[in-house]
Amino acid sequence: MVKRTLCFSNPAYLSLKNGQLVIKMPELEKVKSIPDSFKQEFVKTIPIEDIGVMVLDNKQITVTLGVIEALLENNTAVITCDSRHLPTGLLLPLEGNTTQSERFRDQIDASLPLKKQLWQQTVQCKIRNQAAVLNQTNGTVVKNMIAWAADVKSGDSDNLEARAAAYYWRNMFPDIPDFVRDRDGVPPNNLLNYGYAILRAVVARALVSSGLLPTLGIHHHNRYNAYCLADDIMEPYRPYIDEMVTKTAEKFGYTEEITPEIKREMLGIPVLDVVIGGQRSPLMVAVSQTTASLYKCFSGELRKISYPEK
Repeated sequence: MVKRTLCFSNPAYLSLKNGQLVIKMPELEKVKSIPDSFKQEFVKTIPIEDIGVMVLDNKQITVTLGVIEALLENNTAVITCDSRHLPTGLLLPLEGNTTQSERFRDQIDASLPLKKQLWQQTVQCKIRNQAAVLNQTNGTVVKNMIAWAADVKSGDSDNLEARAAAYYWRNMFPDIPDFVRDRDGVPPNNLLNYGYAILRAVVARALVSSGLLPTLGIHHHNRYNAYCLADDIMEPYRPYIDEMVTKTAEKFGYTEEITPEIKREMLGIPVLDVVIGGQRSPLMVAVSQTTASLYKCFSGELRKISYPEK
């Protein structure tokens, strides 16, 4: 089942009752002249087990500990946003699998040659997906990218990922002269940031569910990054976000502000259609297949990660 993605951009009071998330409007609760029966009409309830990702994007949101406990027990990824409405925090459960200790050991004991082979597969799939998006979006010639994908060596020792990225971003937004992918750059970099943050949460959630440590990457190893493995595994999924951003930008323009309407579009990321293993599947389900196959690679059952192909 595809879990729901919730975003709270207005003041809210979130509590728990009978396994249900209860949503109240605090400003309405303060008005004593309004009858309680009328207030109850604005109280919403959602089953906790239906929630996969929750985005908290207002400083006046109150969340009870009971809600947090229930969300973590349900392996829900909780994202917090800063004053610029950009995701800055991610809350995940410490335990997400019944054989977690064994899986941690397999992950930790993975050999360097295996990690390099897995990174090779990851980069190859990412470049192929980038090429497909680039060609489908604006008809750019991508024979060079297909060739680069085929030439990626173990560990991507020639750094073909960077070469492909330079070509990709130079052509991805042809109506923006000299566009550069930069977290603090001009729009639609802000939309890319927002989309990648949602994707990262979905991937981190799936890794925890598969009993893996999101911190220990196969390639990324920044000592200050708590989600190195999530950043590795999300790479082939990034082009799906890029494609969504191009469509969102066409609809709303290259705006500095991420409006509620744009957020609603971007929160559809977990249910994007992807093809994995020859089958069409929602992105959130596909990511779970990817992380499950990754563990099997760590345990010696498989030698190839299951990634989506555009």
